[in-house]
Formats: sequence, structure tokens, C-alpha cells
Amino acid sequence: MSLILTIFALVFVTELLGWIGHSVLLQFAWVLHQRIFHRGMVARQRQLKAEILQKKAELLQTSAQDQFAKWAKLRRSVDKGLADLEKLNKELGNAKSAFSLRFNSFIWIMTTGVQFVVGWYYRRAAVFYLPPGWFGPLTWWLSLPFAPAGSVSCGIWQMACRRALKVGERVVKDLASPSTTEPVSIGGAAPGAEGRASAEKGKKTQ
Repeated sequence: MSLILTIFALVFVTELLGWIGHSVLLQFAWVLHQRIFHRGMVARQRQLKAEILQKKAELLQTSAQDQFAKWAKLRRSVDKGLADLEKLNKELGNAKSAFSLRFNSFIWIMTTGVQFVVGWYYRRAAVFYLPPGWFGPLTWWLSLPFAPAGSVSCGIWQMACRRALKVGERVVKDLASPSTTEPVSIGGAAPGAEGRASAEKGKKTQ
């Protein structure tokens, strides 16, 4: 793949992840991670919740005065289930925090980090050359910092791709959002103007 397409693809992937949202990606990746590496803990959590709900329903139907022994036993069972569930939730929370740190680091490395490495590695390379005289005195600026004169450098091409994608994102959002138009009355009068004029005329006649 040529350098011009490689840089564009990296910038596009970075912007696409930003459009989707890191929180959405993190939640989706965490669900997959749970199903693969924490399947037992998730199943135990689901089982504990079901058992607690069932025993709470039995506890509500049991009289503390008439059936105190059964009520006390159910109460202890519910308390133990809640304690076990809280401990399991804490373990899953710690696992999610560690996974979130690794996931965010991976996303940064695969997007911003790779862009930085590519830009530094090809800092003296020309992405493409401009036709002579097209941009006049600005031609030297497009080759900053180290690309050959008359060419576009990696850094400038990255900025141009990012800017074009953001403009495209704005256009798509404007087209997708419903347009709101103000109702206009016949003859160009503002809505309600005729009513106000009639009211003022009535006051004058009085």
C-alpha cells in the first residue's frame, strides 16, 4: 500500500473510532472479554441474582411471628447471598478496570501511536509532489518539517486527511438531522401578525 493511502487509512480508522465512541467500544469489548475469560464468574453472578430474588420472594411470603425459624433461615441465606454477590461484583469491577486500562492503551497505540511512528519514520519522505506553481509561496509550508521542497509531508497530509474527514462528518450529520422550517403565512406576514393587527384596530375603535 502506498504511503498516501496508508496515512489516510490510519487517520480514517482513528476518526471512525472517535465517531463510534470509546465507551461504546469498551463496553462491547468487555462483554466479549467476559464471555471468553470470565464465563464462570458471570454464570455465578447470574445464579446468585436468581437465588437471591427467589429467596426474597419466599421471605416476603413467610411470617416472622408464625414461622420465625423458617424466616430467620431465609434471612440469613439472603444476607449471605448478597455478601457473596457484592464480593463477586467487586472482583468483576476490578477486572473491568484493568481491562479498560489495557483496552484504552491498545486503542491509543494502534491509532495515535502508529500515526506518530509512521510520521516520524517517513518524516523526510514525500507523500506526493505538487505541480510547480500551484500554491506559490505556500509550497514550502506544505513540505514541513523535513520533506523535499515541492512535496507534501506526512504531517501535513495527516492534518489534511483529518480536516477532510471532520468536514465530511459534519456534512453527514447535517444531512441526517431533520430540518426545521418556520411556518410562513401568505403575503410574507409573520405568523400571528394579522391577529395582532386586528386586536390593535379593535382597541382604536373603542
